[in-house]
Amino acid sequence: MCCTFMIYSFPLHQTSIPMTYSADQISFLTLNIGYARQHADWNWKGVRSPFARLYLVTEGTAQIVIDGETVTLTPGHLYLVPAYTRHSYVCAGLFCHYYLHIYENNANDSSVMADWTFPTEVEASPIDGLLMKRLCEINPFLELPSSNPDSYDNHQSIIHNIQLTRKSPLCDKIETQGIVYMLFSRFMKNARPKRNIKDNRIQEAMTHILHHLDTPIELSVLADKACMSKDHLIRVFKQETGSTPNVFITRRKMEKAELLLVTTEHPVKNIAAALGYDDYSYFNRLFKKATGLTPQQYRVKHY
Repeated sequence: MCCTFMIYSFPLHQTSIPMTYSADQISFLTLNIGYARQHADWNWKGVRSPFARLYLVTEGTAQIVIDGETVTLTPGHLYLVPAYTRHSYVCAGLFCHYYLHIYENNANDSSVMADWTFPTEVEASPIDGLLMKRLCEINPFLELPSSNPDSYDNHQSIIHNIQLTRKSPLCDKIETQGIVYMLFSRFMKNARPKRNIKDNRIQEAMTHILHHLDTPIELSVLADKACMSKDHLIRVFKQETGSTPNVFITRRKMEKAELLLVTTEHPVKNIAAALGYDDYSYFNRLFKKATGLTPQQYRVKHY
């Protein structure tokens, strides 16, 4: 039976349209799990990855700097750094924590983390330490070689861990997925949608975009889906989302390209084609504008 739950905007007095997710539409693939003891050696700048990081602190303190704001990590709390978020770590003493790296592996291209804003810090449940410990017990092969992002945030390591995860026993996969859901739910309680979309027509257009990132998406098709003229669609879409349809489409496609570059062995031209770009040079230009690197440079950097 498919379990469906409703996720509403926060705070409750907002009038945005609730978004519906079913359990089989939200899937996380686990990349790294482990427990680390740091001694003033957890200092890394400008880290940005296509996967999310979740931490549970058990002893000591450290800091994460996100968008110029410093968050102090303290025992008894969970912390979430979403995918594609540039951040830095600062550690001046003893710091012990569990870590969990995950990325969304959804059948369609919907993304809870891309569509919702989550709190960076939440109070941990009394059982969360046991849950993290259990994840480590059933996935010992996913422990990080070191705390240096260069040692694990690369194409070779990610591909290797994906293969190991897929080869693990089904019972372990089910248990791991269940625990990850539980830990992620701590942040979901106080999440809020990034876009307060009141217009059903724009929601319809966005749904079409997310389900068709593998094809060229024509503005005329979106306008037909929304029963609007193209000019009217552009104007209302920007009012509702803060960006034009083309900007939104390109951003989501480039984020998907980043993920494919580090989680698959597909040639760059194949990735471009898989995202609906027949013009390889155009895809390269869009990717470099979004990330500062060409797709090949990005893959080499993460190799």
